Amino acid sequence: MVERGSGPRAQATTTQTIRDDDWDGRDLLREEYERVAFVDVDMTEMRDDGSVFTDCVFRNVRFNASSHRDSAFVNCTFTACGFFDCAFDRCKLLGSTFERCTFNLMKVNGGDWSFVALARADLRSASFIDVRMREVDFTGAICEGATLRNLDLSGAWFHSADLSRCDLRGSDLTSLDPLVTRVAGSIIDIDQAMTMAAAIGFDVRPS
Repeated sequence: MVERGSGPRAQATTTQTIRDDDWDGRDLLREEYERVAFVDVDMTEMRDDGSVFTDCVFRNVRFNASSHRDSAFVNCTFTACGFFDCAFDRCKLLGSTFERCTFNLMKVNGGDWSFVALARADLRSASFIDVRMREVDFTGAICEGATLRNLDLSGAWFHSADLSRCDLRGSDLTSLDPLVTRVAGSIIDIDQAMTMAAAIGFDVRPS
């Protein structure tokens, strides 16, 4: 597999900046933000239900212990943000980019994270379950021991990623090349094992 160009994507041009604000514990209900830059904002324990962020920039924002349900972050850029114990349920993050963020104990259930850039991200304690993640860029990502179950990873990029000891059961691994990705100790099911065997050249036949 050819290594994907995983340099920083161009950020959207923002028209408004919210800086040094305290949103700790704030409740967001179907609010909408477009082309807003959030800089040094504390969103710890924020509860977000159905809000939409489009072409927004988040820089040094603390999402720790926040919860997001049925929300959307479309084509957003997250730089140096913290997601400790953050939860995303049925959220859409289409085309968003994460750079130099921390994801300790982050939990993602359902939703659509297709075309998201997670190159070189440290996802060792993160959990993604039942998420659509088509063409996600995991180039160089550290996912050792993470939970990546029942994911649509078709077209995803895994070059130089570390998936060792990951729970990958039920996920689409057709784009994973085990020759350029660390997979030692990862947990897969029988169907996935056959896919991996075929990927490295085995002719799999019934006994």
